[in-house]
Amino acid sequence: MTKKQKEILDRLADKYGLEPEVTLDYKEPFQLLIATILSAQCTDDRVNIVTKDLFKKYTSIEDFAAAELAELEQDIKPCGFYHAKAVHIIECAQKLIKDFGGEVPSSIEGLTSLSGVGRKTANVVRTHIFHEPSIVVDTHVKRISARLGFTKETDPVKIEFDLMKKLPKERWSALNLQLIYHGRAICTSRSPKCEECFLSDLCPKKSLSNRQVNLP
Repeated sequence: MTKKQKEILDRLADKYGLEPEVTLDYKEPFQLLIATILSAQCTDDRVNIVTKDLFKKYTSIEDFAAAELAELEQDIKPCGFYHAKAVHIIECAQKLIKDFGGEVPSSIEGLTSLSGVGRKTANVVRTHIFHEPSIVVDTHVKRISARLGFTKETDPVKIEFDLMKKLPKERWSALNLQLIYHGRAICTSRSPKCEECFLSDLCPKKSLSNRQVNLP
């Protein structure tokens, strides 16, 4: 880790904390797993609205495994891509019961064997349920890690391993949410607020206006 990278991490920690809270609402491990599946191409706020009633209707992993596809589709429709997500949730729940005794596995291999669960979803669960240091590469992490010069990779899996190689393990889990919060508040996709950013003097893009460069 370079001196500049350490300073960026320290400022992010000062601003957003070393243990920022996940913005998806859940009480049980399987609920976070399902909420994260629903969050694909959907905001956490909308997912939380949907899961407020969803988790009252389906109170166990067995309930989701036995769900009627058409009915579950309607229950999660506001989250978008509801057919594929409903299929994934039912298949995921059934595999959890069949292969894992109804418990959410902690290994990356076990989690990614579940329907609808890629490395991003798996790492969210590993970070917040099992407290395993993980890098979660969502759109914010991908965009901001590139803007800050942490990585030149563009593939999410390659970004994950690149950041893991360069940054200290004890900072991985916090960095995920720090960059998500930063991406929502300041370093937005289309109109980043560089003039308000507390990292502007360390950012490779600091001297370039939005009109002069197409930020990644």
